[in-house]
Amino acid sequence: MELSLISIFITVAIAHFLALLSPGPDFVLVVKSALKGNRKNAIGVALGIASANAVYIGLCLIGVGAILSASTSIMIALKVVGGLFLMYIAFHALKAPRSSYQNMEATSEGTERFSLISFSKEFITGFLSGILNPKNLLFYLSLFTVALTPEISLKFKILLGAWMTAIVFLWDVAIIYLLSNNNVRNKFTRMAFYIDKVTGAILGAIGFGIVKSVWTKQ
Repeated sequence: MELSLISIFITVAIAHFLALLSPGPDFVLVVKSALKGNRKNAIGVALGIASANAVYIGLCLIGVGAILSASTSIMIALKVVGGLFLMYIAFHALKAPRSSYQNMEATSEGTERFSLISFSKEFITGFLSGILNPKNLLFYLSLFTVALTPEISLKFKILLGAWMTAIVFLWDVAIIYLLSNNNVRNKFTRMAFYIDKVTGAILGAIGFGIVKSVWTKQ
């Protein structure tokens, strides 16, 4: 690989990882999933978020991302639906009674049971969170526009896209495994009721802010 391509790869990889470090709706969902379900099922939300990122990366690579971002109606629809989706999740988090947080102490890895239904629900939640967040599309579009020129081969772009998708997935899985650690998770689950209310309020505020911003611009 040429030195210039290595430089581009490193620059994009660092910028992408720094963006991952900034907590957003996806991060909050990962934390909620890691605390309330076992990690085998919680990986579904990480896979869903990574898949949504892969879709936007792919769209940006083939040029469709620029068309979508230029369409006011599509971006407005994404924002409204995304905001309502976050508010929906927040509503269920805020209304959950204290009794639903009982028996959440971490279990040993060997006793964790994989449930395809739970995994699928987590996947769908993660995918919808990622795909309904227009900031993901705009981030990848701006990153690729600045860093990738027409002279760069499609093979390199695909490699870069695969790398970023893998990093999104591995980062979220790392968070899930950290919070699934017996000592760490047991400390968190003692405050799970309050943590879920706070994360629900954060998601609700983000969702409301998104919908409000669209409404005020009309």
